[in-house]
Amino acid sequence: MTIYSWTSLTNPNPFLITTNTTTATTTTNRFGHKRFCLRGPSYSRAVPPIRFSVLCVSSLSDMDAAAGQSLYPLHRCKTIHLVRHAQGVHNVEGEKDHNAYLSPELFDAHLTPLGWQQVDNLRKHVHASGLSKKIELVITSPLLRTMQTAVGAFGGEGYSDGIDVPPLMVAKAGNSSRPAISSLNCPPFVAVELCREHLGVHWCDKRRSISEYKLLFPEIDFSLIESDADVLWKTDIRETNEDLAARGMKFMNWLWTRKEKEIAVVTHSGFLIHTLSAFGNDCHPSVKSAICKPFNNCELRSVVIVDRSLIGSDSSTTDYPGKIPSGSDVPSDVAK
Repeated sequence: MTIYSWTSLTNPNPFLITTNTTTATTTTNRFGHKRFCLRGPSYSRAVPPIRFSVLCVSSLSDMDAAAGQSLYPLHRCKTIHLVRHAQGVHNVEGEKDHNAYLSPELFDAHLTPLGWQQVDNLRKHVHASGLSKKIELVITSPLLRTMQTAVGAFGGEGYSDGIDVPPLMVAKAGNSSRPAISSLNCPPFVAVELCREHLGVHWCDKRRSISEYKLLFPEIDFSLIESDADVLWKTDIRETNEDLAARGMKFMNWLWTRKEKEIAVVTHSGFLIHTLSAFGNDCHPSVKSAICKPFNNCELRSVVIVDRSLIGSDSSTTDYPGKIPSGSDVPSDVAK
């Protein structure tokens, strides 16, 4: 299943989303929101040669079976566990009235009590399935609802005073009644701006300052975020679907700079929909549909991505060269 990736943004820092474009156009939708479409060096897009794929096997006829399968070196593959955040207060209010998203009262929406129940159930699945022992890194969007979901599902057990390491999340963080969550016996957590939801207009998608988050989530690594304040979110300009998709593809390419082979990504519905829409175009329609269908709150979906153009530089840790000690090894069908 081939992905035709967007070109890289021109900013040399892959974690800073720049908006200093040469031209910009805006349109107004039926809700009166302005939506921006950036054109220029920062958000220019093209269809370059294949960069990477999602590994799958299509259900085709026997004659076409070989065409429906792919085989790649293991060290050119990563397993990604995609998670949409649990139910937030904005989900409840937005379902009642779409205009609620414009309310500053939904600023950086936190999880509902039902959302925390969803997190608890996902956590049970993560442990029962063995994922808790396989995941090497948890990447989270730097918004309250995604970080609450991430630490609740993939964090350590309950935190106790006297432990000599800071908690992943302090008690009662983000209008919750939850106890502190330990950072012991769990993978590292990294916050990344590239996997945020649509930027602009909707107050639920505006983040707090990083200095505030560090007090709530002491053991999440925020070092890849350059600005303390949210400089990306604009009151009257909503990021276009096309630019969100381009940002999503840049995020997928960035994953190949990580050494970890099994990664959980906790993010948002819009980000997942528009990023995954580029996948599966050369697969059976049912496979394409399975990849691109919308995520439920707190749904986890696992995929394998394949590096076909050497974006990553890791060598195999399992391949063995053989012929040690050296000796004759001419295959029998060519030996004379």
